[in-house]
Amino acid sequence: MKLNTVKPNPYATKARKRVGRGPGSGTGKTAGTGENGQNSRSGRSVRIGFEGGQTPLFRRLPKRGFSNARFKKVYAIINLDDLNKFEDGAIVTPEILKDMGLVKKELDGIKILGDGKLEKKLTVKANKFSKVAKEEIEKLGGKAEVI
Repeated sequence: MKLNTVKPNPYATKARKRVGRGPGSGTGKTAGTGENGQNSRSGRSVRIGFEGGQTPLFRRLPKRGFSNARFKKVYAIINLDDLNKFEDGAIVTPEILKDMGLVKKELDGIKILGDGKLEKKLTVKANKFSKVAKEEIEKLGGKAEVI
């Protein structure tokens, strides 16, 4: 096989619509936009939620209450079985977790959850621990330190 012989699968690509091309194409004259009105004009586009000048739904509905979603903390999550990659007696910090690729982004901190089985004695430094994770780490003689 050579690069110049590679072709996409049948029906994997679709030719773009070439509007205004003679009889038989079905998209001549008005190019599929209809006769008159806002959407037949050049540069036609209306913003999302536009209802033709009628007051849009998002403005008709009452705005009430307070949402704390903007201030929510999002933690990067690590399970106990992920910590088995470390040697016995190692100190696990967020920087080490990031270097090893166990965490992509630290976000608002690291949270250790109790999913899986931990088999090594570790000193784990993280922002949060679940109750089960803390018990499991300390049961094996390790330490769960909140930073």
